[in-house]
Amino acid sequence: MDKMSNLNYWNRLEQIPLFIYLLKWGLVASLVGFLVGSASAALLVSLNWATDYRESHLWIIALLPLAGLVIGLLYHYYGKGSDKGNNYLIEEIHHPKNIIPFRMAPLVFIGTVLTHLFGGSAGREGTAVQMGGAISDKLSSWLHFKKRDRRIMIIIGVSAGFASVFGTPLAGAVFALEVLVVGRIRYEAIFPSFMAAIAAHYTCHSLWCVAHTHYEIGVIPEISPLHIASVLLVGILFGLAAMLFSKMVRFWSQLAKKYVSYAPLRPVIGGGILVIIIALMGTTKFIGLGVPTIVESFTTQQEGYVFLLKIVLTTFTLGVGFKGGEVTPLFFIGATLGSALFGIIPLPMGLLAGMGFVAVFAGATNTPIACTLMGIELFGAEAGIWLGLACVTAYLFSGHTGIYTAQAIGSPKHTLYALLKGKELRDIK
Repeated sequence: MDKMSNLNYWNRLEQIPLFIYLLKWGLVASLVGFLVGSASAALLVSLNWATDYRESHLWIIALLPLAGLVIGLLYHYYGKGSDKGNNYLIEEIHHPKNIIPFRMAPLVFIGTVLTHLFGGSAGREGTAVQMGGAISDKLSSWLHFKKRDRRIMIIIGVSAGFASVFGTPLAGAVFALEVLVVGRIRYEAIFPSFMAAIAAHYTCHSLWCVAHTHYEIGVIPEISPLHIASVLLVGILFGLAAMLFSKMVRFWSQLAKKYVSYAPLRPVIGGGILVIIIALMGTTKFIGLGVPTIVESFTTQQEGYVFLLKIVLTTFTLGVGFKGGEVTPLFFIGATLGSALFGIIPLPMGLLAGMGFVAVFAGATNTPIACTLMGIELFGAEAGIWLGLACVTAYLFSGHTGIYTAQAIGSPKHTLYALLKGKELRDIK
């Protein structure tokens, strides 16, 4: 049989291995989705409890340094790499070496709940993603998967965690594929990623009946040159805000390491500083997730300093060693910045808040496609063109920075920076 005949022979049978692939990853991804979706449901319920308890017992904020000590000691003695967070997952996808320790899941869960309970400013996405990665990689070791399949397992863990914690399965699936390399999407895990995201969202929302926040964007303007120019302008501002956030996380982290050599003491000292700042502000608006303020931004104009305060408090909280995600604070920053621009920019307040909500996130994570899909899932398809334009512009103007410093640059954002191709964000000065 010559080569052409052999190729034609296997082409006739192509659907057989594809069906086996579909069956294998459909089952595995569904299992991962169920496990991670359940973990996300537990996280969301716990964070709601922590927030309600803190707001009704404000004295507990004074114990934030003690919570910082507990978190610091846990990660110092039991973390073993887990303190790198989402960057650890990205590293293992790029260069698989060791199975992600399962203890990463309970450690980040406990650390995040303590951070929120005692008044730190942090999010929840990082926690869900890290739990997803740890759970899925542990499962891959039980199934004796090889390196290629291990990469896929970590990707679907990220997908499941993101999708279930925000209730956005399409965005979660694409985020896991887009976040690995700046400017590129990896397709080898596209089916498992979508299956895991859908299964995790279904598990969290439908099986465990955990509800997600609903947002109303309101009026959507017609396409016009003025509106397009306005979206490009605010997209630039959102990108600069994302860049500022990314740089400040690194700044506070380096500062803490420079002056406090013993890692467990960093969140203790940082917690003490945060307690003083919160007491001086006289409000808890800027700590925790800040979801009420995010919702309010769509209908009530926010002051221009609100997003800056959230940037400072969140980057400081995470930089000194407290745990939690960056994404919900990024939502807060983007929504309040967009809301503050109302009256200056000729666009509806709800649209400005919605664009900021997803565009600052896009700039900080270098995932404009996933963030556009997230906006469509949360706010509706009618705003899609404006959300997409804002996300892409913010992605460009955040530069070669990001909250995930292990991201490799697959396609630089401008041809002037072609030499950056293949480098990781943390290597760029």
